[in-house]
Amino acid sequence: MDRGSGILMHISSLPELYGIGTLGKSAYLFADFLRQSGQKYWQILPLGHTGYGDSPYQSFSAYAGNPYFIDLATLYQDGLLTKEELEALDPEENSEKVDYGKLFNTRYPVLKKAYKRAKVTLHEEIEGFISRNKAWLDEYTLYMAVKEEMGNKSWLEWDEPIRLRQPEAIKYYKEKLKEQIEFWAFIQYEFYKQWNKLKAYVNTLDIQIIGDLPIYVAVDSSDVWAHPEVFRLDKDHKPIVVAGCPPDAFTEDGQLWGNPIYDWDYLERTGYAWWINRMQEASKLYDVIRIDHFRGFESYWAVPYGDQTAKGGKWVKGPGIKLFNAIEKALGKLNIIAEDLGFMTAEVLKFREETGYPGMKVLQFGFDIDSKSDYIPHNCGKNSIMYTGTHDNNTIRGWLASAENKAQAEYAKKYLKLDEKETYHLGFIRGAWASTCVLALTQMQDVLGLDDNARMNTPGTMGGNWIWRMKKDVLTDELSMHINEITKLYGRSLT
Repeated sequence: MDRGSGILMHISSLPELYGIGTLGKSAYLFADFLRQSGQKYWQILPLGHTGYGDSPYQSFSAYAGNPYFIDLATLYQDGLLTKEELEALDPEENSEKVDYGKLFNTRYPVLKKAYKRAKVTLHEEIEGFISRNKAWLDEYTLYMAVKEEMGNKSWLEWDEPIRLRQPEAIKYYKEKLKEQIEFWAFIQYEFYKQWNKLKAYVNTLDIQIIGDLPIYVAVDSSDVWAHPEVFRLDKDHKPIVVAGCPPDAFTEDGQLWGNPIYDWDYLERTGYAWWINRMQEASKLYDVIRIDHFRGFESYWAVPYGDQTAKGGKWVKGPGIKLFNAIEKALGKLNIIAEDLGFMTAEVLKFREETGYPGMKVLQFGFDIDSKSDYIPHNCGKNSIMYTGTHDNNTIRGWLASAENKAQAEYAKKYLKLDEKETYHLGFIRGAWASTCVLALTQMQDVLGLDDNARMNTPGTMGGNWIWRMKKDVLTDELSMHINEITKLYGRSLT
């Protein structure tokens, strides 16, 4: 990657009508803002079909896109929805929070109306999409149809014949749920159609999209249901161990994520084909792939299934460089960012250096006055990505205002020469942009100088996460000019 900068802004946070950001007009306007601001990159969170808790890192499929991101105005323009059907949805023109409960109850009925019309007018196009994506789409569409039939319960609670994918049960549900299966295929057809159009537009602006790839998949997913051999499951297809991270200074009990862990021995015997397919599809969606929890490929924290905390886990060796050698051999060089935050060891650092992938530095972590931080700009190497903060961090304003960080905040103000006239958040961005790191990124909330009410996620908490949305009409020429000036000053601009 060339020296550059970008902004982290998830699709859900765009100020579109009908309760959540979409792949519609506001996404194109945001791309234009990035161009005006001199940015080379737009980073987003995972695009997957989210499940319970609405986290983009826990989705029903490693491949399927989020139905909520389908732009309804585009469906109207294509003749798949009527004006009356849109007006009945309550536009909520400038809502700053996503109401996922309301979306679940209102979005699918209107998408099913669009499907009824599409299957008449777009039958051949949809069939072509199904044919091109058959490997994962057949599994996902059947999974979603059965899930709906079973009252949206996790597949672990389904009747045994279909839970264990017995051939008679698969045949029975494919015939019984043919209409529902076709609906979910239409959803993915429309999502990919809109996404590919948006990405093509963004690329014409000389902007690349950084996508986020979770290391693990959700237990309640078509991936685990359809490929139990890929994961460490027992004879009833229940997880033997699940993922998490050990206790540390922030979490006494550690973090229990609950994702099933890969059977790396099986994956090695099969040439890592499952992972190669996943990376191949991700490389079609994104220009750059940020792999979350990268250290888990060197060693991962495995917790016995059923434990209430992560305390009882242990470190287990992962596939290491073998996996990425296989991926590179099959797909060539991919643009990858390694999320190497958290508990680091010499082995993890050596592994990341072997891959050659740039790691991450978080500026908010750089001001621990009692230690020599790897995240402070003068200690950051060129082959790394500097973030002012990630989606798991507080906003800059929120971080500076938090009482427990007072000493660190004062250190940051002195180090970055923060000036109230400039505003602290822009001074923080200037500090990241000035670093030697090849790429510098900041959250859109920090470009706008928002407080902790705009925080995207607080790890280890339930509720109130992933809901922030940007207000309409805040992408001003004055703001883009200011960001562009900083970007040009430190040699990161497009022009």
